[in-house]
Amino acid sequence: MSHGFDTTAIHAGQDFDPTTGAVIPPIYQTSTFVQDGIGGLRGGYEYSRGGNPTRTALETQLAAIEGAAHGLSFASGLAAEDALLRTVLAPGDHVVIGNDVYGGTHRLIRLIHGAWGIEHTTADTSDADAVRAAIRPETKVLWVETPSNPLMKVTDIAAAAALAREAGILLVVDNTFASPALQQPIALGADVVVHSTTKYLGGHSDVVGGAVVLNDEELAAKVRFTQFAAGAVSGPFDAFLTSRGIKTLGVRMQRHSSNALEIARRLDEHPAVVRVYYPGLESHPGHELAARQMSGFGGMLSLELADGAAARRFAESTQLFQLAESLGGVESLVNHPWSMTHASVRGTDAEVPEAIVRLSVGIEDAADLLADIDGALAAV
Repeated sequence: MSHGFDTTAIHAGQDFDPTTGAVIPPIYQTSTFVQDGIGGLRGGYEYSRGGNPTRTALETQLAAIEGAAHGLSFASGLAAEDALLRTVLAPGDHVVIGNDVYGGTHRLIRLIHGAWGIEHTTADTSDADAVRAAIRPETKVLWVETPSNPLMKVTDIAAAAALAREAGILLVVDNTFASPALQQPIALGADVVVHSTTKYLGGHSDVVGGAVVLNDEELAAKVRFTQFAAGAVSGPFDAFLTSRGIKTLGVRMQRHSSNALEIARRLDEHPAVVRVYYPGLESHPGHELAARQMSGFGGMLSLELADGAAARRFAESTQLFQLAESLGGVESLVNHPWSMTHASVRGTDAEVPEAIVRLSVGIEDAADLLADIDGALAAV
């Protein structure tokens, strides 16, 4: 029996404890499990790096909310990305990656995997012709982040999937910004979805984690082996916190989206703001596409000010919007990507303009957030 998103998020993998009847499954805060004789595993668990019931519950939940068969939980978003990449790539292979993605993803591919003979080309993935031109015979992966970080470009996932199938390569979609509450890349043809679960899935800025979600059973088994053998797994308490956060994802994303739209409209009217990057605005070049492939426009937006000095002044002048790395929590955050989250891509073809400020709009009262924005704009 199929259920709606919120019902799935609350109940998938979350069966009550049969021993006590506890509604919330217990946290199995253990490193190892007693065996009934050598190889006699109770429930299939022997050591928590290989598997833990709390992590299994989260992985079931992750797969369910993305509409996929397999979910794998990792210690961080970058750990998840790294495990996937080292599973599917070998020296001499090539990756096409968006020219506006999380700086850590670009750094991982460019510096870590690049040192082992993996080549990459950046392309504007919202432009199908640019993607097609970037694909080589040795390309194995097309890496898409939509909406992108921080310029909020929107890529047509179904079109990218068709391109990937035509080229015989893997389409990976980073769904962190939208979350599965607003966007379902697997249903649109993506082969793999990745997340920093630290962000909207956890939702409360109190846990770090990552996820790989996919349908292909053979590839899932290979990634799970890498997860086990390399060991960057989420611990039981981290898995519990992430699982708890997912249960309120649907209602939180509604409030994130409505608050962000109000703020985007206010910013769009202000003379000190050069440009607002938010797909919920009709002026955004990806607005119609986002309206088709997303059920809401999310809580992330960026604004462009006159120059880097103005951007810094704005970022350091807010009160409710706290100046910090990360995003997706219930509290609002402000970030200067050029100096912070995307400092590692300065000097590359993925460099973010210095005049950009990124906002992670929380679920506080919209009127209070708008007043804070007005105060920061007055300082600029």
